[in-house]
Amino acid sequence: MNRRARGWLIVLAIVTALALVAAMIWYVMQLSAPTAEQARDDTLSSESVLAVKIDNVAAPRPQTGLGAAETIYVTPVEGGLTRLLAIYSGELPDAIGPVRSARASDIELLAQYGYPTFAYSGAAPEVLAELADAPLVPASPSRSEGYYREAERKTPHNLYVDPAALPSPDAPPAQRVIQHGDAPAGGIVTASHTTKYGSATFDFTWLAREGWLISMDGTPVTTTEGGKLSAVTVVEQHVDVTSEQGPADALGNRAPTYRTVGTGDATVLRNGRQFDTQWSRPSPDAPTRFTTTGGTPVPMGDGQIWILLVPNS
Repeated sequence: MNRRARGWLIVLAIVTALALVAAMIWYVMQLSAPTAEQARDDTLSSESVLAVKIDNVAAPRPQTGLGAAETIYVTPVEGGLTRLLAIYSGELPDAIGPVRSARASDIELLAQYGYPTFAYSGAAPEVLAELADAPLVPASPSRSEGYYREAERKTPHNLYVDPAALPSPDAPPAQRVIQHGDAPAGGIVTASHTTKYGSATFDFTWLAREGWLISMDGTPVTTTEGGKLSAVTVVEQHVDVTSEQGPADALGNRAPTYRTVGTGDATVLRNGRQFDTQWSRPSPDAPTRFTTTGGTPVPMGDGQIWILLVPNS
């Protein structure tokens, strides 16, 4: 074999070896690379909970991802306004938002949900300290991936989150928080109901096929996914306000600190009827229960539930 032929054989051997190495690297990378199913998990177990604090003034409406929520709490904040605390379990939407800041009262409210993941945009320093010690998985932008800004909206009403990118809940609740079942006998036939806060108004209108259609400040509630929102059950839960020493807004209004452990009055709307009830929650890890004045349980219907936490006057 002449020198030139030997040289070509050496080159061919080197090229073949490099090709084999490249093929092995590609194969290993394919084994370790996440598949579409592995890369995105769009579901939670039926017991685990994701909670997201959502903006609720005029600027961020319509919101995103509300239609997929199992339960939506309306929570009072500074200036007589409200924010939404949406509870997800099972199927998750592609996006949720606009996400806003946490309040101290959120911690007590969420304690009945076991050890949920809680997505929020931030919080006052004293609230951040409480969140660090709370029975939940904090999932703010400083702690989690999945957050992004929508260029079409103005800050601070443009922060959204991909829920599949958030950390998983640590533990489900010890008991099912929402008690489902048939409505009790009785109740008062009711076609509409209005709940007022200092600077916000919610109207609920009963339609047999759609349920309770929801309007906020005179405008029907819709989502960016499309369609009007309706609830199968609406609860107006009256709560005590222990202080107004929380974070202040630009006008100096302080956030109310409200209690969801204890007892109080509540109005439950189901099937076109109004039930005057009492709510009871003996401890932070216990679920809230609703009963008639005679002690009969008032369970929720199957579908989305709205619970409005209204400060006692």
